[in-house]
Amino acid sequence: MNTIKTGFYMMLLAGLLMMAGALTLGEVGIIIGLAIALPLNFFAYWSSDKMALSMAHAHEINAEQDRDLWGLVQEQADLAGLPMPRVYVIESETPNAFATGRNPQNAAVAVTTGIRRLLTREELGGVLAHEMAHVGNRDTLIMTMVATVAMAIGMIAMLAQFAMLFGGLRGGGREGGNPYIGIIGLLVVAIVLPLLATVVRLAISRAREYQADSTGARTSGNPEALARALEKLEMGNQIRPMEVNQGVAHLFIVNPLKGGGLSGLMSTHPPLAERIQRLRSMRAGW
Repeated sequence: MNTIKTGFYMMLLAGLLMMAGALTLGEVGIIIGLAIALPLNFFAYWSSDKMALSMAHAHEINAEQDRDLWGLVQEQADLAGLPMPRVYVIESETPNAFATGRNPQNAAVAVTTGIRRLLTREELGGVLAHEMAHVGNRDTLIMTMVATVAMAIGMIAMLAQFAMLFGGLRGGGREGGNPYIGIIGLLVVAIVLPLLATVVRLAISRAREYQADSTGARTSGNPEALARALEKLEMGNQIRPMEVNQGVAHLFIVNPLKGGGLSGLMSTHPPLAERIQRLRSMRAGW
């Protein structure tokens, strides 16, 4: 079900991109929108993992440097039937972890020093199973594509303002055309469509988190361990929010940024209570 939702949301996001281009410059605007999105996606495909690891201040380790962590990652990769990813450590007391990489053959898993101290080996195994699920489900690639399309919509929104100044909006400035069409088009492209794109992006991100929880729980065979880990991570991140670039916050297993109220509604992560409840429902079903 989460996979179907993701496909629907991605088609909706692509539709918003074409609509933004069409309202700005008509058919030419659609071509411009695609011309912006394609190179952004190409760059993100090859470089997003390096950028994310750099922005999180993660450093790579090998098996000799940390046999316990390396062995646990290898264990969960084997259970998931995936290649061994590169392993990274983030020097932070905030307990958290994330995965990145364009495909399973070029994946990386990063954990903070804080999560090693907080979780038991079984619980950390559940977290790593969740991250390997992201790798196997190609979530990092999906979210990279989603982010670049949303960025393209934002760039077209800025272009719409310039187009309005020079009478370039479709329907506005044409002989016999209704000037209010141009004004309405500007408002839709500059305000409404970027907001809708953000909402769709959040919906996709939340659907992928639920899917990774489910997949990770099944491959590890222990949904309760992941549920307990999420409970501890929620408390740990509330006590000590992570100092990390907002651009990579969506990658982590729990939101590393302090938030509440309205910011919680705009979070890339679904409510932890709901995730924990779903995991324990899986355990009850087994």
